[in-house]
Amino acid sequence: MSQLTEREILAALSKVNDPELHRDLVSLNMVQNVRIEGGGVKLRIDLTTPACPLKGKIQGDVENALRAVPGVTAVEIEWGAQVRHGQKQEKGGNFIPGVKNVVLVGAGKGGVGKSTVALNLAAALRLEGATVGLLDADFYGPSVPIMTGISGKPTSVDGRTLEPMEAHGLKVMSIGFLVEPDQAMVWRGPMLHSAITQLLRDVNWGNLDYLVLDLPPGTGDVPLSLAQIVKAAGVVLVSTPQDVALADVVKAKAMFDRVDVPVLGIVENMSDFVCPHCEKSTPIFSTGGTHRAGEAMGIPLLGAIPLDLAIRMGGDKGTPVTVEYPDSKQAQAFREMARKVAGRISVQAHQVKLPVFNLG
Repeated sequence: MSQLTEREILAALSKVNDPELHRDLVSLNMVQNVRIEGGGVKLRIDLTTPACPLKGKIQGDVENALRAVPGVTAVEIEWGAQVRHGQKQEKGGNFIPGVKNVVLVGAGKGGVGKSTVALNLAAALRLEGATVGLLDADFYGPSVPIMTGISGKPTSVDGRTLEPMEAHGLKVMSIGFLVEPDQAMVWRGPMLHSAITQLLRDVNWGNLDYLVLDLPPGTGDVPLSLAQIVKAAGVVLVSTPQDVALADVVKAKAMFDRVDVPVLGIVENMSDFVCPHCEKSTPIFSTGGTHRAGEAMGIPLLGAIPLDLAIRMGGDKGTPVTVEYPDSKQAQAFREMARKVAGRISVQAHQVKLPVFNLG
């Protein structure tokens, strides 16, 4: 029996496609560190995001392709990830050095649980293995300090930049850390623009795969300013299933389209209430509306999050349900949503810049 070669292994894997990017793993440079020991093959697959929603399919396809090679008796895969920029960077570099992808979380109206979704999205991406930051850009109603359980004020090591606060493996910043809890924010547009710029540029975010921004609701100064000063990978829109909330989501989608921010999809929050005693599901608001609205706007439904006591309690006590109960049904809904968001950004990054690698 002839000895296996790396070229044979790469040739087999050149027929395995990434199911979202629709190109083979070898030309995408996802196959690394191939080692052959007798009939055993060890290699590393670098995914485009640690939160890859189709990791299981890739694993199955790789194992099937390699076991079809004569002489291969065992396959061992090590997983890595190389997150790419989800938006083309402007000449002169990134506005926030070290941050690969800025993800906005917005809503057409208040009261739909946007901050809850933003926090649990960030926490879910972190649980999947990404480096993540969370910026509370809701200047008029900053809730992230309470929802993360962070108290105190940020410090500065160099006298020029602020060090972000940390909780649950996330780097966190909020205007709520810088003002007194009972202080009302009565800033107008220019002051808001300046404050947003400082919280993005003058915070030492370090190297992040994703920086999640919790926007204020509506289509006012803050979302517009952010669209002007940072090239976001995209925005996640949050809504409840009721018609009045969905009508405002349509307006928010139109605004982000006008300022050239890609809309990654829509999240249906408080989709239904499951009784903890009889487990009967009750749609408090409505049913199917968010899915229909997404289809009408041409954007995917990223997830349906239940109306659940554990989610509310997690936000109140500063430990999001995704962190406290990562294997619960509630947390799994957020983690599935996060994988879909990460997958959408990976596809977008692939479309922005597509490097070509030739089989040697």
